[in-house]
Amino acid sequence: MKAAYITQPGAPESILFGELETPVPQSDQILVKINAVSVNPIDTYIRSGLIPMQLPNPFIVGCDFSGMVTSIGTQVTRFKIGDRVWGSNQGLLGRQGTFSEYAAVDEMFAYPIPESVADEDAAALALVGITAHLGLVQEARLQAGETLMVNGGAGGVGSVVIQMGKAIGARVIATAGNDERVERCLQLGADCAVNYRSNDVDPMLKEFAPEGVNVFWETSRVPDFHATIGRLAERGRMIVMAGRDATPEFPVGPFYVKGCRLHGFAMFKASSEEQQEAARDMNSWMSKGRLRSNISQRFPLSETAVAHRLQEDNTIKCAGTLAGKIVVTV
Repeated sequence: MKAAYITQPGAPESILFGELETPVPQSDQILVKINAVSVNPIDTYIRSGLIPMQLPNPFIVGCDFSGMVTSIGTQVTRFKIGDRVWGSNQGLLGRQGTFSEYAAVDEMFAYPIPESVADEDAAALALVGITAHLGLVQEARLQAGETLMVNGGAGGVGSVVIQMGKAIGARVIATAGNDERVERCLQLGADCAVNYRSNDVDPMLKEFAPEGVNVFWETSRVPDFHATIGRLAERGRMIVMAGRDATPEFPVGPFYVKGCRLHGFAMFKASSEEQQEAARDMNSWMSKGRLRSNISQRFPLSETAVAHRLQEDNTIKCAGTLAGKIVVTV
Protein backbone atom coordinates (compact mmCIF):
# COMPACT_ATOMS: atom_id res chain seq x y z
CA MET A 1 0.00 0.00 0.00
CA LYS A 2 1.04 3.63 -0.47
CA ALA A 3 1.87 5.48 2.76
CA ALA A 4 3.45 8.68 4.09
CA TYR A 5 5.95 7.73 6.79
CA ILE A 6 9.19 8.51 8.58
CA THR A 7 12.06 6.32 9.71
CA GLN A 8 13.28 8.84 12.28
CA PRO A 9 11.98 12.18 13.64
CA GLY A 10 12.86 15.23 11.59
CA ALA A 11 11.68 18.16 9.49
CA PRO A 12 8.60 17.91 7.27
CA GLU A 13 10.89 16.95 4.40
CA SER A 14 11.82 13.77 6.30
CA ILE A 15 8.40 12.35 5.41
CA LEU A 16 8.75 9.65 2.77
CA PHE A 17 6.06 8.49 0.36
CA GLY A 18 6.21 4.92 -0.85
CA GLU A 19 5.13 1.31 -0.48
CA LEU A 20 4.64 -0.41 2.88
CA GLU A 21 3.01 -3.70 3.84
CA THR A 22 -0.77 -3.55 4.25
CA PRO A 23 -1.50 -4.13 7.95
CA VAL A 24 -3.45 -7.11 9.23
CA PRO A 25 -6.04 -6.20 11.90
CA GLN A 26 -5.61 -7.73 15.33
CA SER A 27 -8.52 -9.35 17.14
CA ASP A 28 -9.92 -6.03 18.40
CA GLN A 29 -9.14 -3.99 15.30
CA ILE A 30 -10.80 -3.09 12.01
CA LEU A 31 -8.98 -2.64 8.72
CA VAL A 32 -10.05 0.63 7.13
CA LYS A 33 -9.62 1.60 3.48
CA ILE A 34 -8.66 5.23 4.08
CA ASN A 35 -10.38 7.90 1.99
CA ALA A 36 -9.39 11.09 3.84
CA VAL A 37 -7.16 12.17 6.73
CA SER A 38 -6.37 15.55 8.26
CA VAL A 39 -3.29 17.25 9.68
CA ASN A 40 -3.12 18.46 13.29
CA PRO A 41 -0.44 20.39 15.16
CA ILE A 42 0.27 17.32 17.30
CA ASP A 43 1.13 15.40 14.12
CA THR A 44 3.96 17.86 13.48
CA TYR A 45 5.17 17.64 17.09
CA ILE A 46 5.42 13.85 16.93
CA ARG A 47 7.00 13.80 13.47
CA SER A 48 9.63 16.37 14.53
CA GLY A 49 10.39 14.72 17.87
CA LEU A 50 9.15 17.73 19.85
CA ILE A 51 6.90 15.32 21.75
CA PRO A 52 9.04 12.23 22.36
CA MET A 53 7.03 9.04 21.86
CA GLN A 54 7.99 5.45 21.23
CA LEU A 55 7.20 4.98 17.54
CA PRO A 56 7.09 1.94 15.29
CA ASN A 57 9.65 2.01 12.49
CA PRO A 58 8.66 2.89 9.86
CA PHE A 59 6.08 5.20 11.43
CA ILE A 60 3.08 6.28 9.37
CA VAL A 61 2.16 9.85 10.37
CA GLY A 62 -1.28 11.09 11.35
CA CYS A 63 -4.10 10.74 13.91
CA ASP A 64 -7.37 11.33 12.06
CA PHE A 65 -9.09 9.20 9.41
CA SER A 66 -12.25 8.37 7.54
CA GLY A 67 -12.96 5.47 5.24
CA MET A 68 -14.60 2.07 4.87
CA VAL A 69 -14.17 -1.16 6.84
CA THR A 70 -12.70 -3.91 4.65
CA SER A 71 -12.03 -6.59 7.29
CA ILE A 72 -12.51 -7.08 11.02
CA GLY A 73 -10.76 -8.86 13.86
CA THR A 74 -12.30 -11.84 15.60
CA GLN A 75 -13.44 -9.86 18.65
CA VAL A 76 -14.90 -6.85 16.82
CA THR A 77 -18.61 -6.39 17.58
CA ARG A 78 -19.49 -2.79 16.67
CA PHE A 79 -18.65 -2.81 12.94
CA LYS A 80 -19.02 -4.97 9.86
CA ILE A 81 -17.38 -4.98 6.44
CA GLY A 82 -18.69 -2.10 4.33
CA ASP A 83 -19.34 0.29 7.24
CA ARG A 84 -18.13 3.87 6.81
CA VAL A 85 -16.13 5.00 9.84
CA TRP A 86 -14.19 7.96 11.18
CA GLY A 87 -11.91 8.43 14.15
CA SER A 88 -8.79 9.83 15.71
CA ASN A 89 -6.20 8.91 18.34
CA GLN A 90 -4.10 6.82 15.97
CA GLY A 91 -0.40 7.62 15.55
CA LEU A 92 -0.17 8.24 19.30
CA LEU A 93 1.24 6.35 22.29
CA GLY A 94 2.87 3.72 20.07
CA ARG A 95 -0.07 3.24 17.70
CA GLN A 96 0.56 3.34 13.96
CA GLY A 97 -0.73 6.37 12.04
CA THR A 98 -3.30 6.82 9.29
CA PHE A 99 -1.71 8.56 6.27
CA SER A 100 -1.85 5.43 4.15
CA GLU A 101 -4.19 3.52 1.87
CA TYR A 102 -5.14 1.16 4.72
CA ALA A 103 -4.98 1.43 8.50
CA ALA A 104 -5.59 -1.11 11.26
CA VAL A 105 -7.61 0.80 13.85
CA ASP A 106 -8.59 -0.15 17.39
CA GLU A 107 -12.36 -0.67 17.37
CA MET A 108 -12.79 1.51 20.46
CA PHE A 109 -11.39 4.55 18.60
CA ALA A 110 -13.66 4.27 15.53
CA TYR A 111 -17.16 5.69 15.03
CA PRO A 112 -19.82 5.37 12.30
CA ILE A 113 -20.07 8.16 9.73
CA PRO A 114 -23.61 9.54 9.44
CA GLU A 115 -25.09 8.87 5.99
CA SER A 116 -25.29 12.54 5.05
CA VAL A 117 -21.69 13.37 6.04
CA ALA A 118 -18.81 13.31 3.54
CA ASP A 119 -15.58 11.49 4.34
CA GLU A 120 -13.51 14.69 4.10
CA ASP A 121 -15.75 16.44 6.62
CA ALA A 122 -15.62 13.54 9.08
CA ALA A 123 -11.82 13.41 8.89
CA ALA A 124 -11.47 17.18 9.27
CA LEU A 125 -13.67 17.20 12.39
CA ALA A 126 -12.15 14.18 14.13
CA LEU A 127 -9.45 15.35 16.55
CA VAL A 128 -10.58 18.98 16.72
CA GLY A 129 -14.17 17.91 17.41
CA ILE A 130 -13.29 15.49 20.17
CA THR A 131 -10.99 18.15 21.65
CA ALA A 132 -13.75 20.77 21.60
CA HIS A 133 -16.27 18.40 23.17
CA LEU A 134 -13.90 17.35 25.96
CA GLY A 135 -13.17 20.98 26.77
CA LEU A 136 -16.70 22.35 26.62
CA VAL A 137 -18.71 19.41 27.96
CA GLN A 138 -16.43 17.37 30.19
CA GLU A 139 -14.12 20.06 31.54
CA ALA A 140 -15.95 23.42 31.53
CA ARG A 141 -19.51 21.96 31.62
CA LEU A 142 -20.86 24.72 29.40
CA GLN A 143 -24.60 25.21 29.90
CA ALA A 144 -27.34 26.60 27.68
CA GLY A 145 -27.73 30.34 28.24
CA GLU A 146 -24.11 30.86 29.31
CA THR A 147 -21.68 33.07 27.40
CA LEU A 148 -18.69 31.53 25.64
CA MET A 149 -15.74 33.47 24.24
CA VAL A 150 -13.41 31.87 21.69
CA ASN A 151 -10.05 33.52 21.12
CA GLY A 152 -9.14 32.45 17.58
CA GLY A 153 -12.51 31.35 16.32
CA ALA A 154 -11.60 30.78 12.66
CA GLY A 155 -8.95 28.11 13.31
CA GLY A 156 -9.25 24.33 13.31
CA VAL A 157 -10.36 23.95 16.93
CA GLY A 158 -11.88 27.41 17.36
CA SER A 159 -14.29 26.94 14.47
CA VAL A 160 -15.62 23.76 16.07
CA VAL A 161 -15.85 25.35 19.53
CA ILE A 162 -18.10 28.07 18.08
CA GLN A 163 -20.44 25.51 16.55
CA MET A 164 -20.56 23.27 19.61
CA GLY A 165 -21.18 26.24 21.85
CA LYS A 166 -24.20 27.17 19.73
CA ALA A 167 -25.39 23.54 19.61
CA ILE A 168 -25.30 23.46 23.43
CA GLY A 169 -27.29 26.72 23.55
CA ALA A 170 -24.64 29.24 24.59
CA ARG A 171 -24.17 32.82 23.40
CA VAL A 172 -20.85 32.96 21.55
CA ILE A 173 -18.40 35.77 20.90
CA ALA A 174 -15.23 35.08 18.89
CA THR A 175 -12.07 36.93 17.95
CA ALA A 176 -10.08 36.60 14.73
CA GLY A 177 -7.09 38.27 13.13
CA ASN A 178 -8.65 39.78 10.00
CA ASP A 179 -12.03 40.78 8.61
CA GLU A 180 -12.34 37.69 6.41
CA ARG A 181 -11.90 35.43 9.42
CA VAL A 182 -14.33 37.53 11.44
CA GLU A 183 -16.92 36.93 8.73
CA ARG A 184 -16.14 33.20 8.85
CA CYS A 185 -16.80 33.15 12.60
CA LEU A 186 -20.20 34.73 11.99
CA GLN A 187 -20.96 32.19 9.27
CA LEU A 188 -20.14 29.42 11.73
CA GLY A 189 -22.74 30.78 14.13
CA ALA A 190 -20.98 33.24 16.43
CA ASP A 191 -23.36 35.88 17.78
CA CYS A 192 -20.57 38.44 17.73
CA ALA A 193 -17.08 38.43 16.22
CA VAL A 194 -14.25 40.95 16.60
CA ASN A 195 -11.08 41.65 14.62
CA TYR A 196 -8.58 41.87 17.48
CA ARG A 197 -5.96 43.53 15.28
CA SER A 198 -8.09 46.54 14.30
CA ASN A 199 -10.50 46.81 17.23
CA ASP A 200 -10.34 47.10 21.00
CA VAL A 201 -11.95 43.82 22.07
CA ASP A 202 -12.93 44.79 25.61
CA PRO A 203 -15.49 47.54 24.89
CA MET A 204 -17.29 45.23 22.45
CA LEU A 205 -17.12 42.37 24.93
CA LYS A 206 -18.48 44.60 27.69
CA GLU A 207 -21.46 45.43 25.51
CA PHE A 208 -22.02 41.78 24.58
CA ALA A 209 -21.48 40.34 28.08
CA PRO A 210 -21.62 43.09 30.75
CA GLU A 211 -20.98 40.62 33.59
CA GLY A 212 -18.16 38.83 31.78
CA VAL A 213 -18.00 35.49 30.00
CA ASN A 214 -18.72 32.18 31.69
CA VAL A 215 -16.30 30.14 29.58
CA PHE A 216 -13.21 31.42 27.74
CA TRP A 217 -11.57 29.11 25.19
CA GLU A 218 -7.95 30.04 24.49
CA THR A 219 -6.31 28.76 21.30
CA SER A 220 -3.16 30.89 21.55
CA ARG A 221 0.11 29.17 22.42
CA VAL A 222 0.95 31.93 24.93
CA PRO A 223 -2.17 32.97 26.88
CA ASP A 224 -2.51 36.46 28.29
CA PHE A 225 -3.96 35.51 31.67
CA HIS A 226 -4.14 39.12 32.86
CA ALA A 227 -6.50 40.02 30.01
CA THR A 228 -8.50 36.80 30.14
CA ILE A 229 -9.21 36.75 33.86
CA GLY A 230 -10.45 40.33 33.58
CA ARG A 231 -12.93 39.13 30.96
CA LEU A 232 -14.28 36.21 32.99
CA ALA A 233 -17.49 36.41 34.97
CA GLU A 234 -17.65 35.31 38.60
CA ARG A 235 -16.89 31.56 38.71
CA GLY A 236 -15.79 31.72 35.08
CA ARG A 237 -13.90 28.85 33.51
CA MET A 238 -10.93 29.11 31.16
CA ILE A 239 -9.74 26.35 28.82
CA VAL A 240 -6.17 26.16 27.48
CA MET A 241 -5.22 23.66 24.78
CA ALA A 242 -1.85 24.79 23.41
CA GLY A 243 1.51 26.23 24.42
CA ARG A 244 3.43 23.19 25.60
CA ASP A 245 6.53 25.32 26.25
CA ALA A 246 4.73 28.48 27.36
CA THR A 247 5.34 29.92 30.84
CA PRO A 248 3.26 33.13 30.97
CA GLU A 249 2.68 35.14 34.14
CA PHE A 250 -0.44 34.18 36.06
CA PRO A 251 -2.36 36.69 38.24
CA VAL A 252 -3.25 34.41 41.13
CA GLY A 253 -5.10 37.02 43.19
CA PRO A 254 -7.74 38.13 40.67
CA PHE A 255 -8.19 34.50 39.63
CA TYR A 256 -9.09 33.05 43.00
CA VAL A 257 -11.01 36.10 44.24
CA LYS A 258 -13.39 35.63 41.32
CA GLY A 259 -13.64 31.91 42.06
CA CYS A 260 -12.45 31.01 38.56
CA ARG A 261 -11.26 27.66 37.27
CA LEU A 262 -8.57 26.79 34.74
CA HIS A 263 -8.81 23.64 32.60
CA GLY A 264 -5.99 22.12 30.62
CA PHE A 265 -6.10 18.70 28.98
CA ALA A 266 -4.58 16.54 26.26
CA MET A 267 -7.18 14.95 24.00
CA PHE A 268 -5.22 11.75 23.44
CA LYS A 269 -5.11 11.06 27.18
CA ALA A 270 -8.91 10.92 27.42
CA SER A 271 -10.39 7.46 27.88
CA SER A 272 -12.04 5.63 24.99
CA GLU A 273 -15.39 5.98 26.79
CA GLU A 274 -14.95 9.77 27.03
CA GLN A 275 -14.04 9.98 23.35
CA GLN A 276 -16.99 7.78 22.37
CA GLU A 277 -19.34 10.12 24.24
CA ALA A 278 -17.91 13.02 22.26
CA ALA A 279 -18.32 11.10 19.00
CA ARG A 280 -21.99 10.35 19.72
CA ASP A 281 -22.80 14.02 20.17
CA MET A 282 -20.69 14.96 17.14
CA ASN A 283 -22.49 12.45 14.93
CA SER A 284 -25.84 13.82 16.05
CA TRP A 285 -24.78 17.41 15.34
CA MET A 286 -23.11 16.51 12.02
CA SER A 287 -26.20 14.65 10.78
CA LYS A 288 -28.37 17.68 11.61
CA GLY A 289 -26.00 20.13 9.92
CA ARG A 290 -25.15 21.84 13.20
CA LEU A 291 -21.48 20.82 13.05
CA ARG A 292 -19.61 21.47 9.81
CA SER A 293 -15.96 21.14 8.87
CA ASN A 294 -13.75 24.18 8.28
CA ILE A 295 -11.39 22.98 5.56
CA SER A 296 -8.73 25.46 4.43
CA GLN A 297 -6.39 23.40 2.23
CA ARG A 298 -6.44 20.01 0.46
CA PHE A 299 -3.48 17.88 -0.67
CA PRO A 300 -3.03 14.38 -2.12
CA LEU A 301 -1.31 11.75 0.03
CA SER A 302 1.86 12.11 -2.04
CA GLU A 303 2.20 15.74 -0.80
CA THR A 304 1.98 14.98 2.91
CA ALA A 305 5.37 16.64 3.52
CA VAL A 306 4.04 19.88 1.96
CA ALA A 307 0.94 19.69 4.15
CA HIS A 308 3.09 19.20 7.26
CA ARG A 309 5.26 22.17 6.34
CA LEU A 310 2.18 24.38 6.00
CA GLN A 311 0.80 23.24 9.36
CA GLU A 312 4.14 23.64 11.13
CA ASP A 313 4.76 27.11 9.71
CA ASN A 314 1.39 28.24 11.03
CA THR A 315 1.53 26.45 14.39
CA ILE A 316 5.13 27.21 15.35
CA LYS A 317 6.04 30.24 13.25
CA CYS A 318 2.56 31.85 13.28
CA ALA A 319 2.72 32.44 9.52
CA GLY A 320 -0.97 33.32 9.37
CA THR A 321 -1.48 31.54 6.02
CA LEU A 322 -3.90 28.91 7.31
CA ALA A 323 -7.41 29.37 8.70
CA GLY A 324 -8.96 25.97 9.25
CA LYS A 325 -8.03 22.37 8.61
CA ILE A 326 -5.69 20.69 6.13
CA VAL A 327 -7.27 17.58 4.57
CA VAL A 328 -5.25 14.94 2.72
CA THR A 329 -7.11 12.64 0.36
CA VAL A 330 -6.01 9.09 -0.33
